[in-house]
Amino acid sequence: MIHGIFNVPPTRNEPALDHAPGSPERAALEKRLQEVRGQEVEIPLVIGGERVKTGRTGEMIEPHDHQHRLGTFHQAGAGEVEQAIAAARQAYTTWSETSFESRAAIFLRAADLLCGPWRHTMNAVTMLNQSKTVYQSEIDAVCELADFWRFNVEYAERVYRDQPQSPPMQWNRLEYRPLEGFVFAITPFNFTSIGGNLSTAPALMGNTVLWKPASTAVYSAWIIMQILEEAGLPPGVVNFIPGSGRQVGDPVLASSELAGVHFTGSTGVFRGIWKTIGNNIANYRSYPRIVGETGGKDFVFVHPSADVEPIATALLRGSFEYQGQKCSAASRAFLPASRAGEIKDALLAKLAQVKMGDPKDFSNFMSAVIDRSAFESIQGYIEAAKSSSESEILFGGECDDSRGFFIQPTVIETKNPKFKTMCEEIFGPVLTLWVYPDEEIETALDHCDQDSEYALTGAVFARDRAAVDHIAARLRNAAGNFYINDKPTGAVVGQQPFGGARGSGTNDKAGSWLNLIRWASPRTIKENLLPPTEFGYPHMR
Repeated sequence: MIHGIFNVPPTRNEPALDHAPGSPERAALEKRLQEVRGQEVEIPLVIGGERVKTGRTGEMIEPHDHQHRLGTFHQAGAGEVEQAIAAARQAYTTWSETSFESRAAIFLRAADLLCGPWRHTMNAVTMLNQSKTVYQSEIDAVCELADFWRFNVEYAERVYRDQPQSPPMQWNRLEYRPLEGFVFAITPFNFTSIGGNLSTAPALMGNTVLWKPASTAVYSAWIIMQILEEAGLPPGVVNFIPGSGRQVGDPVLASSELAGVHFTGSTGVFRGIWKTIGNNIANYRSYPRIVGETGGKDFVFVHPSADVEPIATALLRGSFEYQGQKCSAASRAFLPASRAGEIKDALLAKLAQVKMGDPKDFSNFMSAVIDRSAFESIQGYIEAAKSSSESEILFGGECDDSRGFFIQPTVIETKNPKFKTMCEEIFGPVLTLWVYPDEEIETALDHCDQDSEYALTGAVFARDRAAVDHIAARLRNAAGNFYINDKPTGAVVGQQPFGGARGSGTNDKAGSWLNLIRWASPRTIKENLLPPTEFGYPHMR
């Protein structure tokens, strides 16, 4: 046993490499892109540290070139889920009793491995399998994931240091125990970093985890697993079980050992999980912790005092980076009539310069949406707008799946603030504008606040400070992450803890101590240093 009270290393955000022409990182990444693309991989499950091949496989393709196969991955079913639960149970005793310093060291090492020898591989895989541009991949799959691993260590230390007062002759302590059982991590395709965070934040706090990544992002999840293993994560702490939601999710949620769910995905799926847990509640050893970040219908609200060019830039970046496939993406904008014309002109002029295509071409701003299902869903919204008398396509609207799942950045203007594309989550490169009369700003704020079930992110643009304060107050519950004169995307770990409420989730703020505390079960310990020997009290004399 090593004795000492240790401080974790100072934490900083990982700087993003710019991959400028002629830079060494660009040359190295271009080489790695060709290498990854030139080989097919076969990805197994990882259960208790063992590679498991089920023979039930799924394909991994490039969404921007759907005829090109990157490899296959094996899929788990009920039998493999039972094996993973047993592996997590076996690993729990040792892992839950491992010192915080040892657990922390693994994830700090994982961050350094990611940012060092694994950086180009992680970017290449994310760019090819998830159709991210080099910049979107770098800030997500490398920088944000490394930030999660480093900052979570700092936040965990902060949690552990929060201790109660001790009066004379007593020593009061709080022990932050892992949950009894395992945590089920369900992660989406759109952020590699979310996959790495949801599966490891509970593990950092001493829990064991079953991890089901999205089938369209298994490749990057596999890279994360390899990094964690190289960093020294013991077998069975994180068990990697890709597969269909029903084949994996049903047996997991039926287990009496389920201690928590760490989820990012659709609102409908999350509500289904919550309902299933509720129906099974009497079967669990303890009440499972349920943490989820779900959908969004994120807004930009413009005041007449705002500057035009920053609005146009924020709308373009906030709506169309990564093809709008961000839960935080700006998908509805409220424009004052007195400024709407110049804002639209500026936005459309910028959009005319946007290039879309293969992410291996670093000059492209956008690429393809993730798969055919997403393509058809988004196309359906665009066709509905084209056929409606209440809306007009101002830009884009064309969809082409002949080679990849490409959808042009699309701007819709509607006459109806409750139009379908103003209220429903589309999860694609579609922005809808509604112009409000300046004198009816309060009505416009009501629509912004009430017409969508979501409350994830939102932004206000204004120079008038009184207007900023008023709008921020009126929209207080409409967004868990609120931005002033900035786009509503791009939250940075350690700077803007992320999460929303209403239909957008439990608002447990990924990238903060608020999330980590959900994966601990505190035990109060009171030690009486000088126990009394008489039972009587003074008032009895």
